[in-house]
Amino acid sequence: MADPGRAPTISTPLTELVGVEYPIVQTGMGWVAGPRLVVATANAGGLGILASATMDFDEFVAAVAEVKARTDRPFGVNLRADQADAEARIDHMIQRGVRVASFALAPKEPLIGKLQDAGVLVVPSVGARRHAEKVAAWGVDAILVQGGEGGGHTGEVATTLLLPQVVDAVDLPVIAAGGFFDGRGLVAALAWGAVGIAMGTRFLLTQESTVPDVVKQFYLDRTTADTVRTTRVDGVPHRVLRTELVEHLERQSGIRSLAGAVRNALRFRRETGIAWRDIVREGLAMRRTHELTWSQVVMAANTPMLLRAAMVEGRPDLGVMSSGQVVGVIEDLPTVDDLIQRIMWQAHDRLTELAALGERRPSSRSA
Repeated sequence: MADPGRAPTISTPLTELVGVEYPIVQTGMGWVAGPRLVVATANAGGLGILASATMDFDEFVAAVAEVKARTDRPFGVNLRADQADAEARIDHMIQRGVRVASFALAPKEPLIGKLQDAGVLVVPSVGARRHAEKVAAWGVDAILVQGGEGGGHTGEVATTLLLPQVVDAVDLPVIAAGGFFDGRGLVAALAWGAVGIAMGTRFLLTQESTVPDVVKQFYLDRTTADTVRTTRVDGVPHRVLRTELVEHLERQSGIRSLAGAVRNALRFRRETGIAWRDIVREGLAMRRTHELTWSQVVMAANTPMLLRAAMVEGRPDLGVMSSGQVVGVIEDLPTVDDLIQRIMWQAHDRLTELAALGERRPSSRSA
């Protein structure tokens, strides 16, 4: 019997496909979506996605083991298909019974087949209709589509326009991301034809998020105008918080940009002790995937480290902070369970109000 104090669920193809209670996904944010946040999301009835791309293989194995030890609910793992050990990670996910594999960069068809043959659902993220059509043709199980409001690597089309386009273009469950934070947004996404919502910044700003308090407060102090979508961070469009470092990168170009990127890499290496081989490996991986200038390669090499400076070390002065525009309407740090319950009750109340509107009949007027 359901707990009468908990919000009623809304059954959608997402809840049925994955086996979660609520159609809410916590995205796989690098340096943020670790075991603690994923477990909290899973136990609260949502789908938590573990961010493995910023972990080495041993850390990834340990993280999966921790999640499995702390919840028996379904969860997912976010992977980078271009990582050298991607197949080994997939093998381990299959062995441990991970329910969902999410990808920022779409995996090749053989990887999709391997995962699906083992019962793992494949859910890539896209930011354009054509990308959704491409991965749908490859036979993925669902698609997460993020509008330009979203944080991190994102497209330029707003969710309000992109989501209906993708829903109309593919015959697959579509999860909506970019600008969501409450129950009204969930109802709106369902009205557009999505099967649920995914949130990053909203989950970053919860009690179970391991992001340092000083960084959380930095986010809470921002407005909806305090993000910028820039290619100056790592060569591809990336929505981040406006900071002195980001503004400096935005002003640079050409040789000055390369020199600045190198200086930043040197400074960051001194501050963190990160090995050069790790910085270079990250940059070359990005260069293989995107057409980047050398200054962008250097910045791409440092970007995960710059994200870590803020998200792990608590240094917003050194770091880059991915963020959706939704940051400007977030004002608190609830527990994950309280957040999901709040969203679901808001959605329930809004749906009830909409149903009442549909039942009203126009009053007749006398001649």
